[in-house]
Amino acid sequence: MSTPKPARPRQPPKAPGASAPSVAAAPPHVLYLHLHDPAGRGRLLGAEPYGRALELLRGITPAVEPLPPDAALLDVRGSLRYFDLDAAGIAQLVRVRVLANLALDCTVGVAANPLLARMAAHGGPPGAVRVLDGDREVAAFLAPCPLLALPGVGPATARSLAGYGLHTVGALAATPLATVQRILGASAGRRLHERAHGLDPTPVTPGTPSRSLAADQDFDRDELDPELHRRALRGLVEDLGARLRTQRQAAGALTLTVRYADRSTTVRSRTLAEATAHGAALTACAYRLYDALGLQRARVRAVTLRAEGVRPAEHTTHQLTFDPGDHRARRVEDVTDRARARYGEDALRPAVLLTA
Repeated sequence: MSTPKPARPRQPPKAPGASAPSVAAAPPHVLYLHLHDPAGRGRLLGAEPYGRALELLRGITPAVEPLPPDAALLDVRGSLRYFDLDAAGIAQLVRVRVLANLALDCTVGVAANPLLARMAAHGGPPGAVRVLDGDREVAAFLAPCPLLALPGVGPATARSLAGYGLHTVGALAATPLATVQRILGASAGRRLHERAHGLDPTPVTPGTPSRSLAADQDFDRDELDPELHRRALRGLVEDLGARLRTQRQAAGALTLTVRYADRSTTVRSRTLAEATAHGAALTACAYRLYDALGLQRARVRAVTLRAEGVRPAEHTTHQLTFDPGDHRARRVEDVTDRARARYGEDALRPAVLLTA
């Protein structure tokens, strides 16, 4: 009986060679800050300290782009001469001011564009300032990174590329553009090929955080059980949904932030099909965000769920459905809200949230 041969990865389709784009070589001027608790307790940042942090950052440069719940992008080109420092020096100055004024620490990535600055911060230890400067340094940093570290690459895209033997950012960068486009499509292929070379034309866009509501859950210990993760998410949805309906608001998107035992975080966002405060729609979206992370047995310390793009409910539309279950669910939700308003928040709760 013959032994079956191990499966070999498919080879990328042949394509004419194309000159690869050069790695971005502009001087570092973009800072990506991830704010966190210096004591290492892994607690998620609240709206009030985050707002104070943004005000402090605007004292360094007016070009601050908020990235709730605990990060921001800064373009410091206009501040280099004022402070007589390079971008790395300004990053150190920011750390000192944040720690002295807010008792918070921050991990900072410094690079020529938002993509590289974000990846540098995520790839460094908590509280570090990590600088990417020059073609060779950028290429050496990107080459060994797994594809999932590249923004825009989710589990499905990573699996598609892995089928052709492409597992790292360096391997993707070395593949001709036409080949990547045959695998992923013209637009997505070009975008990811450019990112694999460290190219990102996205500017830092100053502004204020959009109207949002957040709810968070800190676990008593590093929690590995996916069922408890999902139960916590359900509780956060109940909290957010009730607050939205009480205020007669609707959410246009959800953002899930997961904080791990090593204080690193993962942030994922998803736009809802229609702005809503309906618990079933919010729960389904939250579960899809969680499932997309593929955490399995990850040691989770805290989770937060943020309702983004909050707007008045009367300014939204609802697609009618012939599903009687949806109508019943909304009626039950209305009764539950009225009971909680009269008898307290714990008057009625989903059975899944009741402790044994």
